[in-house]
Amino acid sequence: MQLTRFTDFGLRVLMYLTQCRDRPSAVTIPEIADRFGVSRNHLVKVAHFMAQRGWIGTSRGKGGGLRLARPAADYRLGDLIRELEQQGPLIDCREPPCALDGSCRLSGVLAQTLQSFYEALNGYTLADLVRDPTAAAIIRLHRAA
Repeated sequence: MQLTRFTDFGLRVLMYLTQCRDRPSAVTIPEIADRFGVSRNHLVKVAHFMAQRGWIGTSRGKGGGLRLARPAADYRLGDLIRELEQQGPLIDCREPPCALDGSCRLSGVLAQTLQSFYEALNGYTLADLVRDPTAAAIIRLHRAA
């Protein structure tokens, strides 16, 4: 399984925001785009998605920016990835039509293992992801701002 770029960018934004509590200036999308070398337009879509779900807070205008809505320990990695991926079943037996549809166990096995994947990831939080040395690397990115 390969995660989408949308999920990758979403996780990077959340990780970056974990280390901004004591910053005098707000974290902006252009700043994050510059630090990670990614598209500003993609990050706008990601930030909008995360704001709609209540994962980040946003403020507009001069001095506006992004912030985590809750402590990093409250964000379960499996739940985040499941939402960011917005993935349906791993296999669609109806399109194209499969001659084994209704008599095959493959889709059930894949659904079960996908659920196990997300449950295993839920053993970790955003706070777990940003322990050192990651936290120190993020702080260095902030200092470059």
